[in-house]
Amino acid sequence: MAEIEIFNPDSINTPRGTYSHVAELQAGAKLVVIAGQVSLDRDGNVVGTGDFERQCAQVYANIGAALEAAGGGWENVIQFMSFLTRKEDIAKFAAFRSREFPKLFPGGAYPPNTLLVVSALASGDLLLEVQALAAI
Repeated sequence: MAEIEIFNPDSINTPRGTYSHVAELQAGAKLVVIAGQVSLDRDGNVVGTGDFERQCAQVYANIGAALEAAGGGWENVIQFMSFLTRKEDIAKFAAFRSREFPKLFPGGAYPPNTLLVVSALASGDLLLEVQALAAI
């Protein structure tokens, strides 16, 4: 199991959400890169067209499945990069993470996250995409 330390340096502002500024891992860990996950089910169908909450749930379910397939779990995540297509969904995204992350990361050490608002994703029906890095 990889040794991961997630923290916030005193010299940087306190995060205003469910993320930390730094994730540090010891040498020898297996790095797992999970491609940006969108709200597609196993058969490639969009889940929750127009419903940001349902799309969030599917995106994180996909990430969880990818982590499991790589032999890890949520405790192995060292970074997220999140892409939203609508600025007005930032508050919904923050609320989803505030509600769900304490379940996924019960110790409260939330991985660093970069949040970007982009003009579009691969399909117009997709409202968000989240990429993850993990150390196993």
